[in-house]
Amino acid sequence: MKFSIIKKIIFVAIFLLLSGANIAKAANVGDIVNFNVDKGFDAGSKTQITSTLVKTGAKLYFYVEKPWWDSQTQAKQAEILTDLDNLSKEFDNNIYPILTSTFGSEWNPGIDKDSRITVLFESMNSTEGGYFRETDEYDKLQLPNSNQREMLYLSVFHIDNPDAKIILGHEFMHLITFNQKNKIFGVEEDTWLNEARADYSSTILKYDNSYDGSNLQQRVKDFIENPLDSITDWTGTKYDYASLSMFVHYLIDYYGINILTDSLKSKSVGIESINYALQKSGSRDNFAKIFTNWTIVLVINNCSQNTEYCYSNENLDDLRVSPTLIFLPLTGSSSLSATNVTKNWAGNWQKIIGGSGNLKLNFSSLAGLNFQVPYILYDKDNNYSVKFLSLGDNGKGEINIQDFGINYKSLVIIPSLQTKISGFDGSDLIYPYSFTVSITGKDSQTNQTLIQKLLAQIDYLKAQIAKLQSQQGIIIQQNCSQINNDLYFGMRNNNDVKCLQEFLKNQGADIYPEGYVTGNFAGLTQQAVIKFQEKYASDILAPVGLQKGSGYVGIHTRTKINQILNIK
Repeated sequence: MKFSIIKKIIFVAIFLLLSGANIAKAANVGDIVNFNVDKGFDAGSKTQITSTLVKTGAKLYFYVEKPWWDSQTQAKQAEILTDLDNLSKEFDNNIYPILTSTFGSEWNPGIDKDSRITVLFESMNSTEGGYFRETDEYDKLQLPNSNQREMLYLSVFHIDNPDAKIILGHEFMHLITFNQKNKIFGVEEDTWLNEARADYSSTILKYDNSYDGSNLQQRVKDFIENPLDSITDWTGTKYDYASLSMFVHYLIDYYGINILTDSLKSKSVGIESINYALQKSGSRDNFAKIFTNWTIVLVINNCSQNTEYCYSNENLDDLRVSPTLIFLPLTGSSSLSATNVTKNWAGNWQKIIGGSGNLKLNFSSLAGLNFQVPYILYDKDNNYSVKFLSLGDNGKGEINIQDFGINYKSLVIIPSLQTKISGFDGSDLIYPYSFTVSITGKDSQTNQTLIQKLLAQIDYLKAQIAKLQSQQGIIIQQNCSQINNDLYFGMRNNNDVKCLQEFLKNQGADIYPEGYVTGNFAGLTQQAVIKFQEKYASDILAPVGLQKGSGYVGIHTRTKINQILNIK
């Protein structure tokens, strides 16, 4: 009996030792504490660092990585302490009351039974601003790597930067989300939506009101650079944040902040929680419709014509994507095909111009996938109409436009894959879709006769070349020392396109990372041409007054390519 009591005493003693951080302890400036950190963020890939408590605020403890702090001069330390004092006041008077009144509280007093939040400034990778670890919200008996505190991590390189308040607000929003989802409902929020609320906090806190140099301005720049990124497939890149930010700003502009709030205070997660919040607000719309409308907004964005297809945020008045251009020959009949790939909940924009006659577009995807394909048709006076392509169960559909190039000047198609609605816990798969555009031209009989004569002559010359090759055993090699013909999206099985692709491949991964040499001028090749044109903008774009690449290999692009090809 006595032995049993002793075992119980030993167990309790061990438990109290391991979970001692659960008991609030007095913290004094100058205290030195070892903290576990995430090596994926730490500049030296460390898993633990030694820190010094340099300041205590009403709601925050400020710890700084000790070797870094000790390396600063006394004057610099004094400046930093002033900055931290201002940051502490900003948190107490603005960040904390606004975010908690909007979304609810963090776990308070929390696992450490202390109402203050620990902020650790550590040396992070240059691309990182801060992070939050859910691990710290659990007892060491459950997760030995836990620091057993409500804790946020900020880069020491932002310690005296005005952006520190933006990062602090962002990471504090993650702390709130943990309490509202994990603690209250016992569910894990989808990463993309967790990041959406955190990133939008800078707008809620009015840090984006002054647009120049703001977090929002940076998101816009990154989005314009790569608008094709999925909003749900989260890998933590700047493009993930950018696409998601542009979508969430439209969502809140049109449906209100309660969509983010009510979705957080729901036992559902991700898309399902957004639909719950929409229903609660009385809206008949759902996430899929809003996403589809957003992809249309990014082409139109004009509130004077339709408030459904625009941003109300004045800082986003001019935000528009540049669709991939598809040029059709101005005369005659023509046809081109393209195959692209996409992920769920990613925007794709293709703009068809040129041609003169009756246009037909056939869209095709894999059976069983849920593609939505809105399209925008612009007439000769630049008035637009928005329509939706109806797809059958086989994933196929057709658009027919009479007098394209005469009464209508352009067509923009915006396919998006909307099949997956949950389970966004890793990198999403990519899925193909394809379309064929054909136009029946209205050439005069004279032109048709001339074309037939030229085609006959070409066939004759081909036959003569084949005959000479057969007689002399000559094999003609493709000459890749120069490109003499214009090349454009939709060309197939073309040797000049192969030459172009080989050239782009040799320009490096920042121009053509895929490096496919197929002879087919599809989306990846076009994007590589655009990157090449923008790299040599002064030689290629400036002479024709363009700021962005078109993806069309015309005279200026060919001249630059040939110049590089012939450098000895």
